[in-house]
Amino acid sequence: MLVVSLAPTADAANLRRTSRVVTLLGTRFGEEGRKLSYGSYLKVPELLALQKGLSTEHDELLFIVAHQVYELWFKVVLFELEAARDRIDADDIFFARHYLRRVNVIERVLVEQIEVLETMSPQDFLAFRSQLAPASGFQSVQFREIEFLSGLKEPKYLARLEATPEEMARLHKRLEEPTLDDAFRGLVERRGAPSLLDIFRNREKYGDLFDLCEALLDHDEAFAHWRARHVLMVERQIGGKTGTGGSSGAEYLRTTLGKRFYPELWAVRSQL
Repeated sequence: MLVVSLAPTADAANLRRTSRVVTLLGTRFGEEGRKLSYGSYLKVPELLALQKGLSTEHDELLFIVAHQVYELWFKVVLFELEAARDRIDADDIFFARHYLRRVNVIERVLVEQIEVLETMSPQDFLAFRSQLAPASGFQSVQFREIEFLSGLKEPKYLARLEATPEEMARLHKRLEEPTLDDAFRGLVERRGAPSLLDIFRNREKYGDLFDLCEALLDHDEAFAHWRARHVLMVERQIGGKTGTGGSSGAEYLRTTLGKRFYPELWAVRSQL
């Protein structure tokens, strides 16, 4: 009888505790009073309202979404590159490599996304392309920020960008602030200033520096892959036509294929 009389009391206590936990979880995840949902957290209605085309052509939606997705990924890449630079400054190579690994995976996604754009035939793209002028991918501010932050600073681009005052301020900040390359050089200096050749020849002593070199080169190589793949896409879509922003199109893009963020990391291979 004693056990029977206590069981309801224990069950009631358990139910009260469970109720409190559920209430707390509901508050934590925004379910109480429907204050938060998947759509409201991600701003899905606002996001889906941003695809406003200039024509009634079927493929314009694909073109807009693909490039908006590029800009969203560029935002994440910049965030991770900043974090990697700061971790290198703090001598935290583990997390620097972790962030650079994430950047590399994202950049592979960016390369693969080009195949989606190539599902547009040249005729379908040309049906609305003329309405894009003078807008051009050349004007992507975040793309230039990635270049500047990685170590490839070319101030001349600022005079050729159609950017807002806020965007220009961001670009000037990128030109003035330390790059990933600067952070890496500072780290090597703090480690006794071994040459790149020493680092590559003595991995037992400089293993973490060697691994960081390779992570930086992964970033550089993935970006080079994107450039090359982008040129082919442009040639496939418009051939030798000029770009909507007034550039020579694919001809100009081919001149960028030799760009490297870390040329010394490539050159050291010839010395091994």
